[in-house]
Amino acid sequence: MVTKTDQLLKEFINLHPKYIDLSLNRLKYLLKKLGNPHNNLPPTIHIAGTNGKGSTLSFIKNILENNNYSVHTYTSPHLEKFSERIHINSKQVNANRLLRSLEYIKKINQKKPITFFEITTAAAFHLFSKHKADFLILETGLGGRLDATNIIPKKLISIITSIGIDHEEFLGNTLKKIAIEKLGIIKNTKNVIIAKQNKEVDKFILEKLKNQKNVHHFNHDYKFKSINSKQFVFKFQKIEKIIRRPLLQGIHQIENASTALTAAMILKKNNFNIKLSSLGKSIYNTKWPGRIEKVKFKNKYIILDGSHNLAGAEKLNQYLKESNARPNVIFGMLNNKKAFEFLSILKKNIDTLYPIKIPDEKNAYTQEEIYNISKELHLITVIKKNLGTINQSLMNKSNKYILITGSLYLIGKIRKNYL
Repeated sequence: MVTKTDQLLKEFINLHPKYIDLSLNRLKYLLKKLGNPHNNLPPTIHIAGTNGKGSTLSFIKNILENNNYSVHTYTSPHLEKFSERIHINSKQVNANRLLRSLEYIKKINQKKPITFFEITTAAAFHLFSKHKADFLILETGLGGRLDATNIIPKKLISIITSIGIDHEEFLGNTLKKIAIEKLGIIKNTKNVIIAKQNKEVDKFILEKLKNQKNVHHFNHDYKFKSINSKQFVFKFQKIEKIIRRPLLQGIHQIENASTALTAAMILKKNNFNIKLSSLGKSIYNTKWPGRIEKVKFKNKYIILDGSHNLAGAEKLNQYLKESNARPNVIFGMLNNKKAFEFLSILKKNIDTLYPIKIPDEKNAYTQEEIYNISKELHLITVIKKNLGTINQSLMNKSNKYILITGSLYLIGKIRKNYL
């Protein structure tokens, strides 16, 4: 059923500007008419990066909540419904409250051209400004320097998670160009955390931030090492603590957890009441759907992973290699992503491929296009009519593992309609 909120969001998509304006001027204008709600927000933690933003945000959110702090969060994209993006005082925004805010924003904007992310970010800031909280955690939508979330005037902590190649048409086609865009969130910030990066990016960032104060850099100011399948050691300056490995799967989630733990230690140094005894439980219990998420479904184990870039594929492949799952794969991807290279990375650790065009996404690879790519890679590939017939086929296979990957949009459709 199409709701009033869905209709409004569709209207917002149609407001997209015809002319490119590489600035935040449209958003500034709208926020001014709203009374500048972005100037009336709690202490803010701002996160940019190619991969790991949402997981890192979730770890930090869980740590803060377990220390009795109330938290607003803003993330994107959503999996099943838009309201997932906005949490007020640690709870997903109420449907009626969201609708009222969107209607008000529509009225104030007066059909002026603006991007979907800009106008919905304005709605989020409007909602946050109306409700008190101890912290706000923001995840950038795209890049950082010109991202709508970067209109925030000052930040308590700015975090740069793992940087890789993605969205080249907007951010540039080299790691250095992309890094410059991500580093754009580091303005008027008291503290900076740089998560684990590859050598090229790491060296570049160290040079770029050599005059920046209070930078906490992976392998310089904090680090981790895995002890076994249940624990890892986190070290921040002179503090060392054994932490239970998170329920979130993959070694990269220990990296993300360590970044979040570093944020917690910075907050503690800044006189926030963060109990060290709370950290282990907070990390272990954190949930973040659609990121190597394992779901029991009838007689199968479904692995849902929204990875869509090559860095994400590498992390997913590492997990598959370590788990020895060798799953059958339902694969769909937007056609501006590198499907051939993505599947090349997974090739040795998957069984049969079932291509699918992501439902209701016109800019997705067709089944035939994915099939042709799989033929080049010599992958065993089966074409079925739709997700329903793929599901029927896989339920009858002896292989108990099914991986669904290539797009968060695909994960969202499957979670909503089948799980």
